[in-house]
Amino acid sequence: MTSASGAAPTVAVTEVRVLEGPNLYFAKPAVKVTLELPGYLAAEEAALVAVAASVGMPGARPGAPGTQARQRFVMRVVERAVRATAAASGTTRLGVRVRAGSSPAQVVVAFVWRRRGRARALGEATGPVLQAWLEGRNAVAEQAAVVAAAAPGDRPAIVRPTIPVASVTGTNGKTTTTRLLGHIGMTAGLRTGWSSTDGIVVQGELVEAGDYSGPAGARAVLSAPGVQLGILETARGGMLLKGMGVSHNDVSVVTNVSADHLGMQGIDTVDQLAEVKALVTKATRPGGWAVLNGEDPRVWAMRTGTRAKPWVFALRPDAPAIRQALDLGGRAATVLDGDVTVLEAGRDPDRLVSVLDVPATLSGLSQHNIANVLAATAAALGLGIPRDAVIDGLRTFAPDDRLNPGRMNTYTLRRADGAEITVIVDLAHNEAGLEALLDVAHGLTVPGGQVHLGLGLAGDRTDELLEAMGEIAGLRADRVVAAHKAHYLRGRTMEELESHLRAGLARAGVADIESYDTELGGLQALVPGAADGDVVALMCHSERAQVAAWLVGQGATSDTAADIRRKVVAARGEHELEGEISALWAMGDDAARVDAARALRDRRPDDPRLVYEYASALDAAGRESDAVEVYREALAAGLREPHRHRARIQLASSLRNTGQAEAAHDLLTELETERPGSAAVAAFRALAAFDCGRPGEAVADLVDVLLHHAGDDDTQGYRGALSRYAAELRGR
Repeated sequence: MTSASGAAPTVAVTEVRVLEGPNLYFAKPAVKVTLELPGYLAAEEAALVAVAASVGMPGARPGAPGTQARQRFVMRVVERAVRATAAASGTTRLGVRVRAGSSPAQVVVAFVWRRRGRARALGEATGPVLQAWLEGRNAVAEQAAVVAAAAPGDRPAIVRPTIPVASVTGTNGKTTTTRLLGHIGMTAGLRTGWSSTDGIVVQGELVEAGDYSGPAGARAVLSAPGVQLGILETARGGMLLKGMGVSHNDVSVVTNVSADHLGMQGIDTVDQLAEVKALVTKATRPGGWAVLNGEDPRVWAMRTGTRAKPWVFALRPDAPAIRQALDLGGRAATVLDGDVTVLEAGRDPDRLVSVLDVPATLSGLSQHNIANVLAATAAALGLGIPRDAVIDGLRTFAPDDRLNPGRMNTYTLRRADGAEITVIVDLAHNEAGLEALLDVAHGLTVPGGQVHLGLGLAGDRTDELLEAMGEIAGLRADRVVAAHKAHYLRGRTMEELESHLRAGLARAGVADIESYDTELGGLQALVPGAADGDVVALMCHSERAQVAAWLVGQGATSDTAADIRRKVVAARGEHELEGEISALWAMGDDAARVDAARALRDRRPDDPRLVYEYASALDAAGRESDAVEVYREALAAGLREPHRHRARIQLASSLRNTGQAEAAHDLLTELETERPGSAAVAAFRALAAFDCGRPGEAVADLVDVLLHHAGDDDTQGYRGALSRYAAELRGR
């Protein structure tokens, strides 16, 4: 739109968007009009005083050009333009709301619509009316005639559910929560349909692939034949671009709100994003439940804007939000003494199931998934699903590539060289997601092992987020490669994306990384460099199917709940039979201990830890000659740290005690090189040196280790002299 004189545009309608359902502006279908108004923002104050007087706003103060006060004035003028044009075209009552846009010159106005064609025409007419007012003319009657003459168009076709419906939203965890809730519904015997970023799923079968986290997904689920329960993943994009896909829900779930996709569609801050996410709670029926994260202040604040009852979930049972929810007559889902538990005022805690028996929690390792489990539990019970079915659903939902593809899927990959590597595939699309992925990776890595990360993000992330993700990766992963998403560059180049990732990595002290064009390429580069017990973590979205197929082709297997529990225990430096091992060393009889250790070893003859414990029992019983070969057997079988180091010390001690002092000394010298400053290694090495006929070397070794560990004033004062004396002893 240009002015009559042909100057640059001073008023422009940049978007007229029809919102089909409840939206950011109204609980019913609306039209959103985005206007750029630089002419109004820059106009002389006197000119706008005249405009105000002519449109029925006498006494209004426009404020100085370019100020926020001016923007507020312009918002009032825009509302007046919409109402005046609508009234002149025959619409007597119209809900209108106006908001500031992303820049001072931008204003967004929304109004309720009843006929699509005329609503769009009214939105388009707003610009010419505002332009005419700025030029001293009145075009209301002219534009009203255009609106009245427009084809009426369709009426709103908002879906009104006739079955129980849950709407799930949040920055992280909404897809997993949706899938888990769908699984619980099926476990209860209900024909269940759900929509998500993966597609439309009915009774566990993918009906149509694609991103259906908006109104189209809701319509498809609720129109599917025979569906008795609908679970709708509701993403911010769909709510902003189309509105919600249903008129109401029975349960709403908000998992969390954090920085993600900011700078898009007028959402520039986390608070604005929270306002969008809150839409699902405002659409919840008065008798329904709003399931809210009580440990996210922005989410918990949503309880004040909904007519539904609050059902809070929180990892900590002492979270203040739990007390507040119970005081309001609501309920809570939390973890009480390791159990998924429901709390209600005036009743005993209802313990449903141990966290360790819920596969989705990865044996309690994934705090993020524990929160998702709590959210899904509350939502399922809020929908009226029987308690026993909820428990069965929690016990049987596995975080694998069948039930929860792309979300913390863990595999065991056994290479030809005998190394056992854990591979984790997860979306991890923002800071919270990456932190959660690396938490799990470290929780599955054996002591002394490393975490290898394939780092890659879509191009619609801000520069700041990309750099923050690079810094997190550099600080928490031992090796990082760039694994790009060629299909999700969204206007950027790989080089541009990588430059920001590298900037963040540099802040963490990582100077350079390898780069691969695909997620699969990054994984294929990481696996060969991983050692036994290491974890390879891949941020994966666009090539999930190819990655899963490649892993299967390499012989990888999806981890069961038992596999994950075994890895978690191993990562703690413990053993599944740690209790029985401890009982061995509580025995007072050496012979009984040897018999019990042999029996343990015989139960699992290929378990190097049990072989090591048998060797230790022989050693403690004075049977060093027998112990030597068993220690060597444990080491050859791949005994891991910290027991590998201990086994080598004990082997050296047994060698010395059986007359093999030189062999013991050689082994201890090797150990001292690996772990300089170890007092135990130095002491055993000194004993071996003495038995080899080198007492001077033995004393020198002990002096060196004493100087290394002592920090008293005398040691500091005589450090130089003592070091010289030790060197002289070695020279003799």
